[in-house]
Amino acid sequence: MQRQKKAYLYATLSVLFWSTDASAFKISLRYLNFLQLQFYAVLTSMLVLFFILLFSGKINSLIKNSRKQLLYSILLGFLNPYLYYMVLFKAYSMLTAQEALVLNYLWPITLIILSIPFLKQKISIKSLIAILISFSGVVVIATRGNFKELKFTNSLGVTFALLSTVIWATFWLLNVKDKREEPVKLFLNFSSGFIFVSITAILSDSLTMTIENKLVLLGPIYVGIFEMGLTFFVWLKALTLATNTARISNLIYVTPFLSLIIIHFIVGEPIFLSTLVGLLLIITGIILQHYFTKSPLKRGIAQ
Repeated sequence: MQRQKKAYLYATLSVLFWSTDASAFKISLRYLNFLQLQFYAVLTSMLVLFFILLFSGKINSLIKNSRKQLLYSILLGFLNPYLYYMVLFKAYSMLTAQEALVLNYLWPITLIILSIPFLKQKISIKSLIAILISFSGVVVIATRGNFKELKFTNSLGVTFALLSTVIWATFWLLNVKDKREEPVKLFLNFSSGFIFVSITAILSDSLTMTIENKLVLLGPIYVGIFEMGLTFFVWLKALTLATNTARISNLIYVTPFLSLIIIHFIVGEPIFLSTLVGLLLIITGIILQHYFTKSPLKRGIAQ
């Protein structure tokens, strides 16, 4: 099979897996609080990444890290998976799955904004227009299209969802400066992040709360595999094999639309017209931004 065909196969699998995650988040949060979901999901992902390193013969690379690199992993691990998923799961616990999903999808635009102070990049008028188009989608979703009163349905939930994009974009900018192999630095990030997650869960007594049916742990295990661990590895494989990474990266735009279909049928949420309109505005802004800058952002690191 040709490299590009293999890349499309891996990328398609990644898109399908990521499309189910919003539903998995919301269903899991019916039975677990957001810290419990995060604890078991991050633990699962850490184990998945360990076995990926083990079977790929890169386990010895862990001992080759300098003290500076380990400290950098601790910083990145604090941002993701600790802070990012804590804020994201909190948003999902307060909003509908469709609203949290689409608002979180704003992260490429947030990345452009943060690139101005971080990378000293200048922003053109065209790029500014693209950003405003995307943020108009946020207003549509947050108000559910009620522009007369301009009242947010859940302002705190919206704030958490938007904050998650800031955390993720900051992590992305710092992560691209780390030139270590992705599986190695990811495992170290998740290992250090798991320490922060564990401490928080213990201090909040989340781990002492009784889980009546152990089957509910299948939710965070699923999230740990198909959101944080295995799917990221498969996506990296797609980018590595691709002869045209831009075409592969564009498949990511299918994810939110598939997610909305799955949310409707699995979670049982009626899909709001405001969600669809907001999503279209956000993606339009992202595509225009890529076109204007001629540097398409790659979905190189999970959601």
